Amino acid sequence: MLPLQDITVVTLEQAIAAPFCTRQLADLGARVIKIERPGSGDFARDYDERVRGLSSHFVWVNRSKESLTLDLKHEAAADVLRRLLERADVLVQNLAPGAAARLGLSFDALHERYPGLIVCDISGYGSDGPYRDKKAYDLLIQSESGFLSVTGTADEPSKAGCSIADIAAGMYAYSNILAALIERGKTGRGRRVDVSMLESMAEWMSYPMYYSFEGAKPPARSGAAHATIYPYGPFDTGDGGTVILGLQNEREWQVFCEQVLHRPELTADPRFSSNSRRSQARGELRALILEVFAGLTLEQVVARLDAAKIANARMNGMTELWNHPQLAARARWAEVGTPAGPVPALLPPGVPDAGAARMDPVPALGEHTQAILAELGYGEQAVAELRAGAAV
Repeated sequence: MLPLQDITVVTLEQAIAAPFCTRQLADLGARVIKIERPGSGDFARDYDERVRGLSSHFVWVNRSKESLTLDLKHEAAADVLRRLLERADVLVQNLAPGAAARLGLSFDALHERYPGLIVCDISGYGSDGPYRDKKAYDLLIQSESGFLSVTGTADEPSKAGCSIADIAAGMYAYSNILAALIERGKTGRGRRVDVSMLESMAEWMSYPMYYSFEGAKPPARSGAAHATIYPYGPFDTGDGGTVILGLQNEREWQVFCEQVLHRPELTADPRFSSNSRRSQARGELRALILEVFAGLTLEQVVARLDAAKIANARMNGMTELWNHPQLAARARWAEVGTPAGPVPALLPPGVPDAGAARMDPVPALGEHTQAILAELGYGEQAVAELRAGAAV
């Protein structure tokens, strides 16, 4: 039995943040009923066609869900929602600011009628404050939170290569819902969870924010290198590879000089006698390291670093990730069904094997509408009328 097997989640979701949250609840066994627009569905279905004609974003965050098409503005939608919420434990939404409240789906509007219901609202900036009504997309929150100011090169900021602000918000929504379920087990009452993308990313800014405490100068953008520790970052090898390495202390610096660079005299060089001095002289030190690495292959450099117990990694691309030997050795791959056939999917982190997680198919748009409405007590004639009226 999976941990959330008896939990039902109704979700009014789109894009990434809320779907990532609810997919993780589904991974733990929750039944997730995803309400989508008739005809078009979650707009993330159309982001691209990279997975056999399906959206890469949608396939990633929507497995193990049931798709119910419902026009939330149709007069018949209120009754469908009422019947759903009578059976639900959690309601999740990341609609446009204020949209859920206008539909009568705020926690305040629902709590008296459904006292055990947990309502999770995910938004860009939160439910109040001067930014409440601003539109918020992942890149905009990366910018607003200061992430772009410390990410990239000295010449130009760079965004994260994945939807990091959406992912952060989805993770905090997920963990707060789990906490609310535990709390409800003690009190019998649901509560509201209010997660903003800005607050999630602000929390993740961690050291750059405190590094700038009381008006101090923030860390400089330094590409894939560390802003304040050196050597720590990417270095090219003679065969065109790139290794990422990182030193944390003076003992490692000595070992690095002796066993990796084969230049033990550098340990006595006053330019490099502390991390702060190495960081200040990173241009000179980088040239010395690259001179040694130019005569070595990537495998030879990694072998030296491993032998010296210096932290390192290859700079892999997506092809290397698909074929990563560690993921294969730990049997981290499973298969999930999609409307275009089965595709590989990683098991959720922390889950020991495929039997300990729900890995059901990604739904086609409206695939479960008929079955869910029948479960809610709608007869064939009633369902036909809802379809004829374009309510579902």
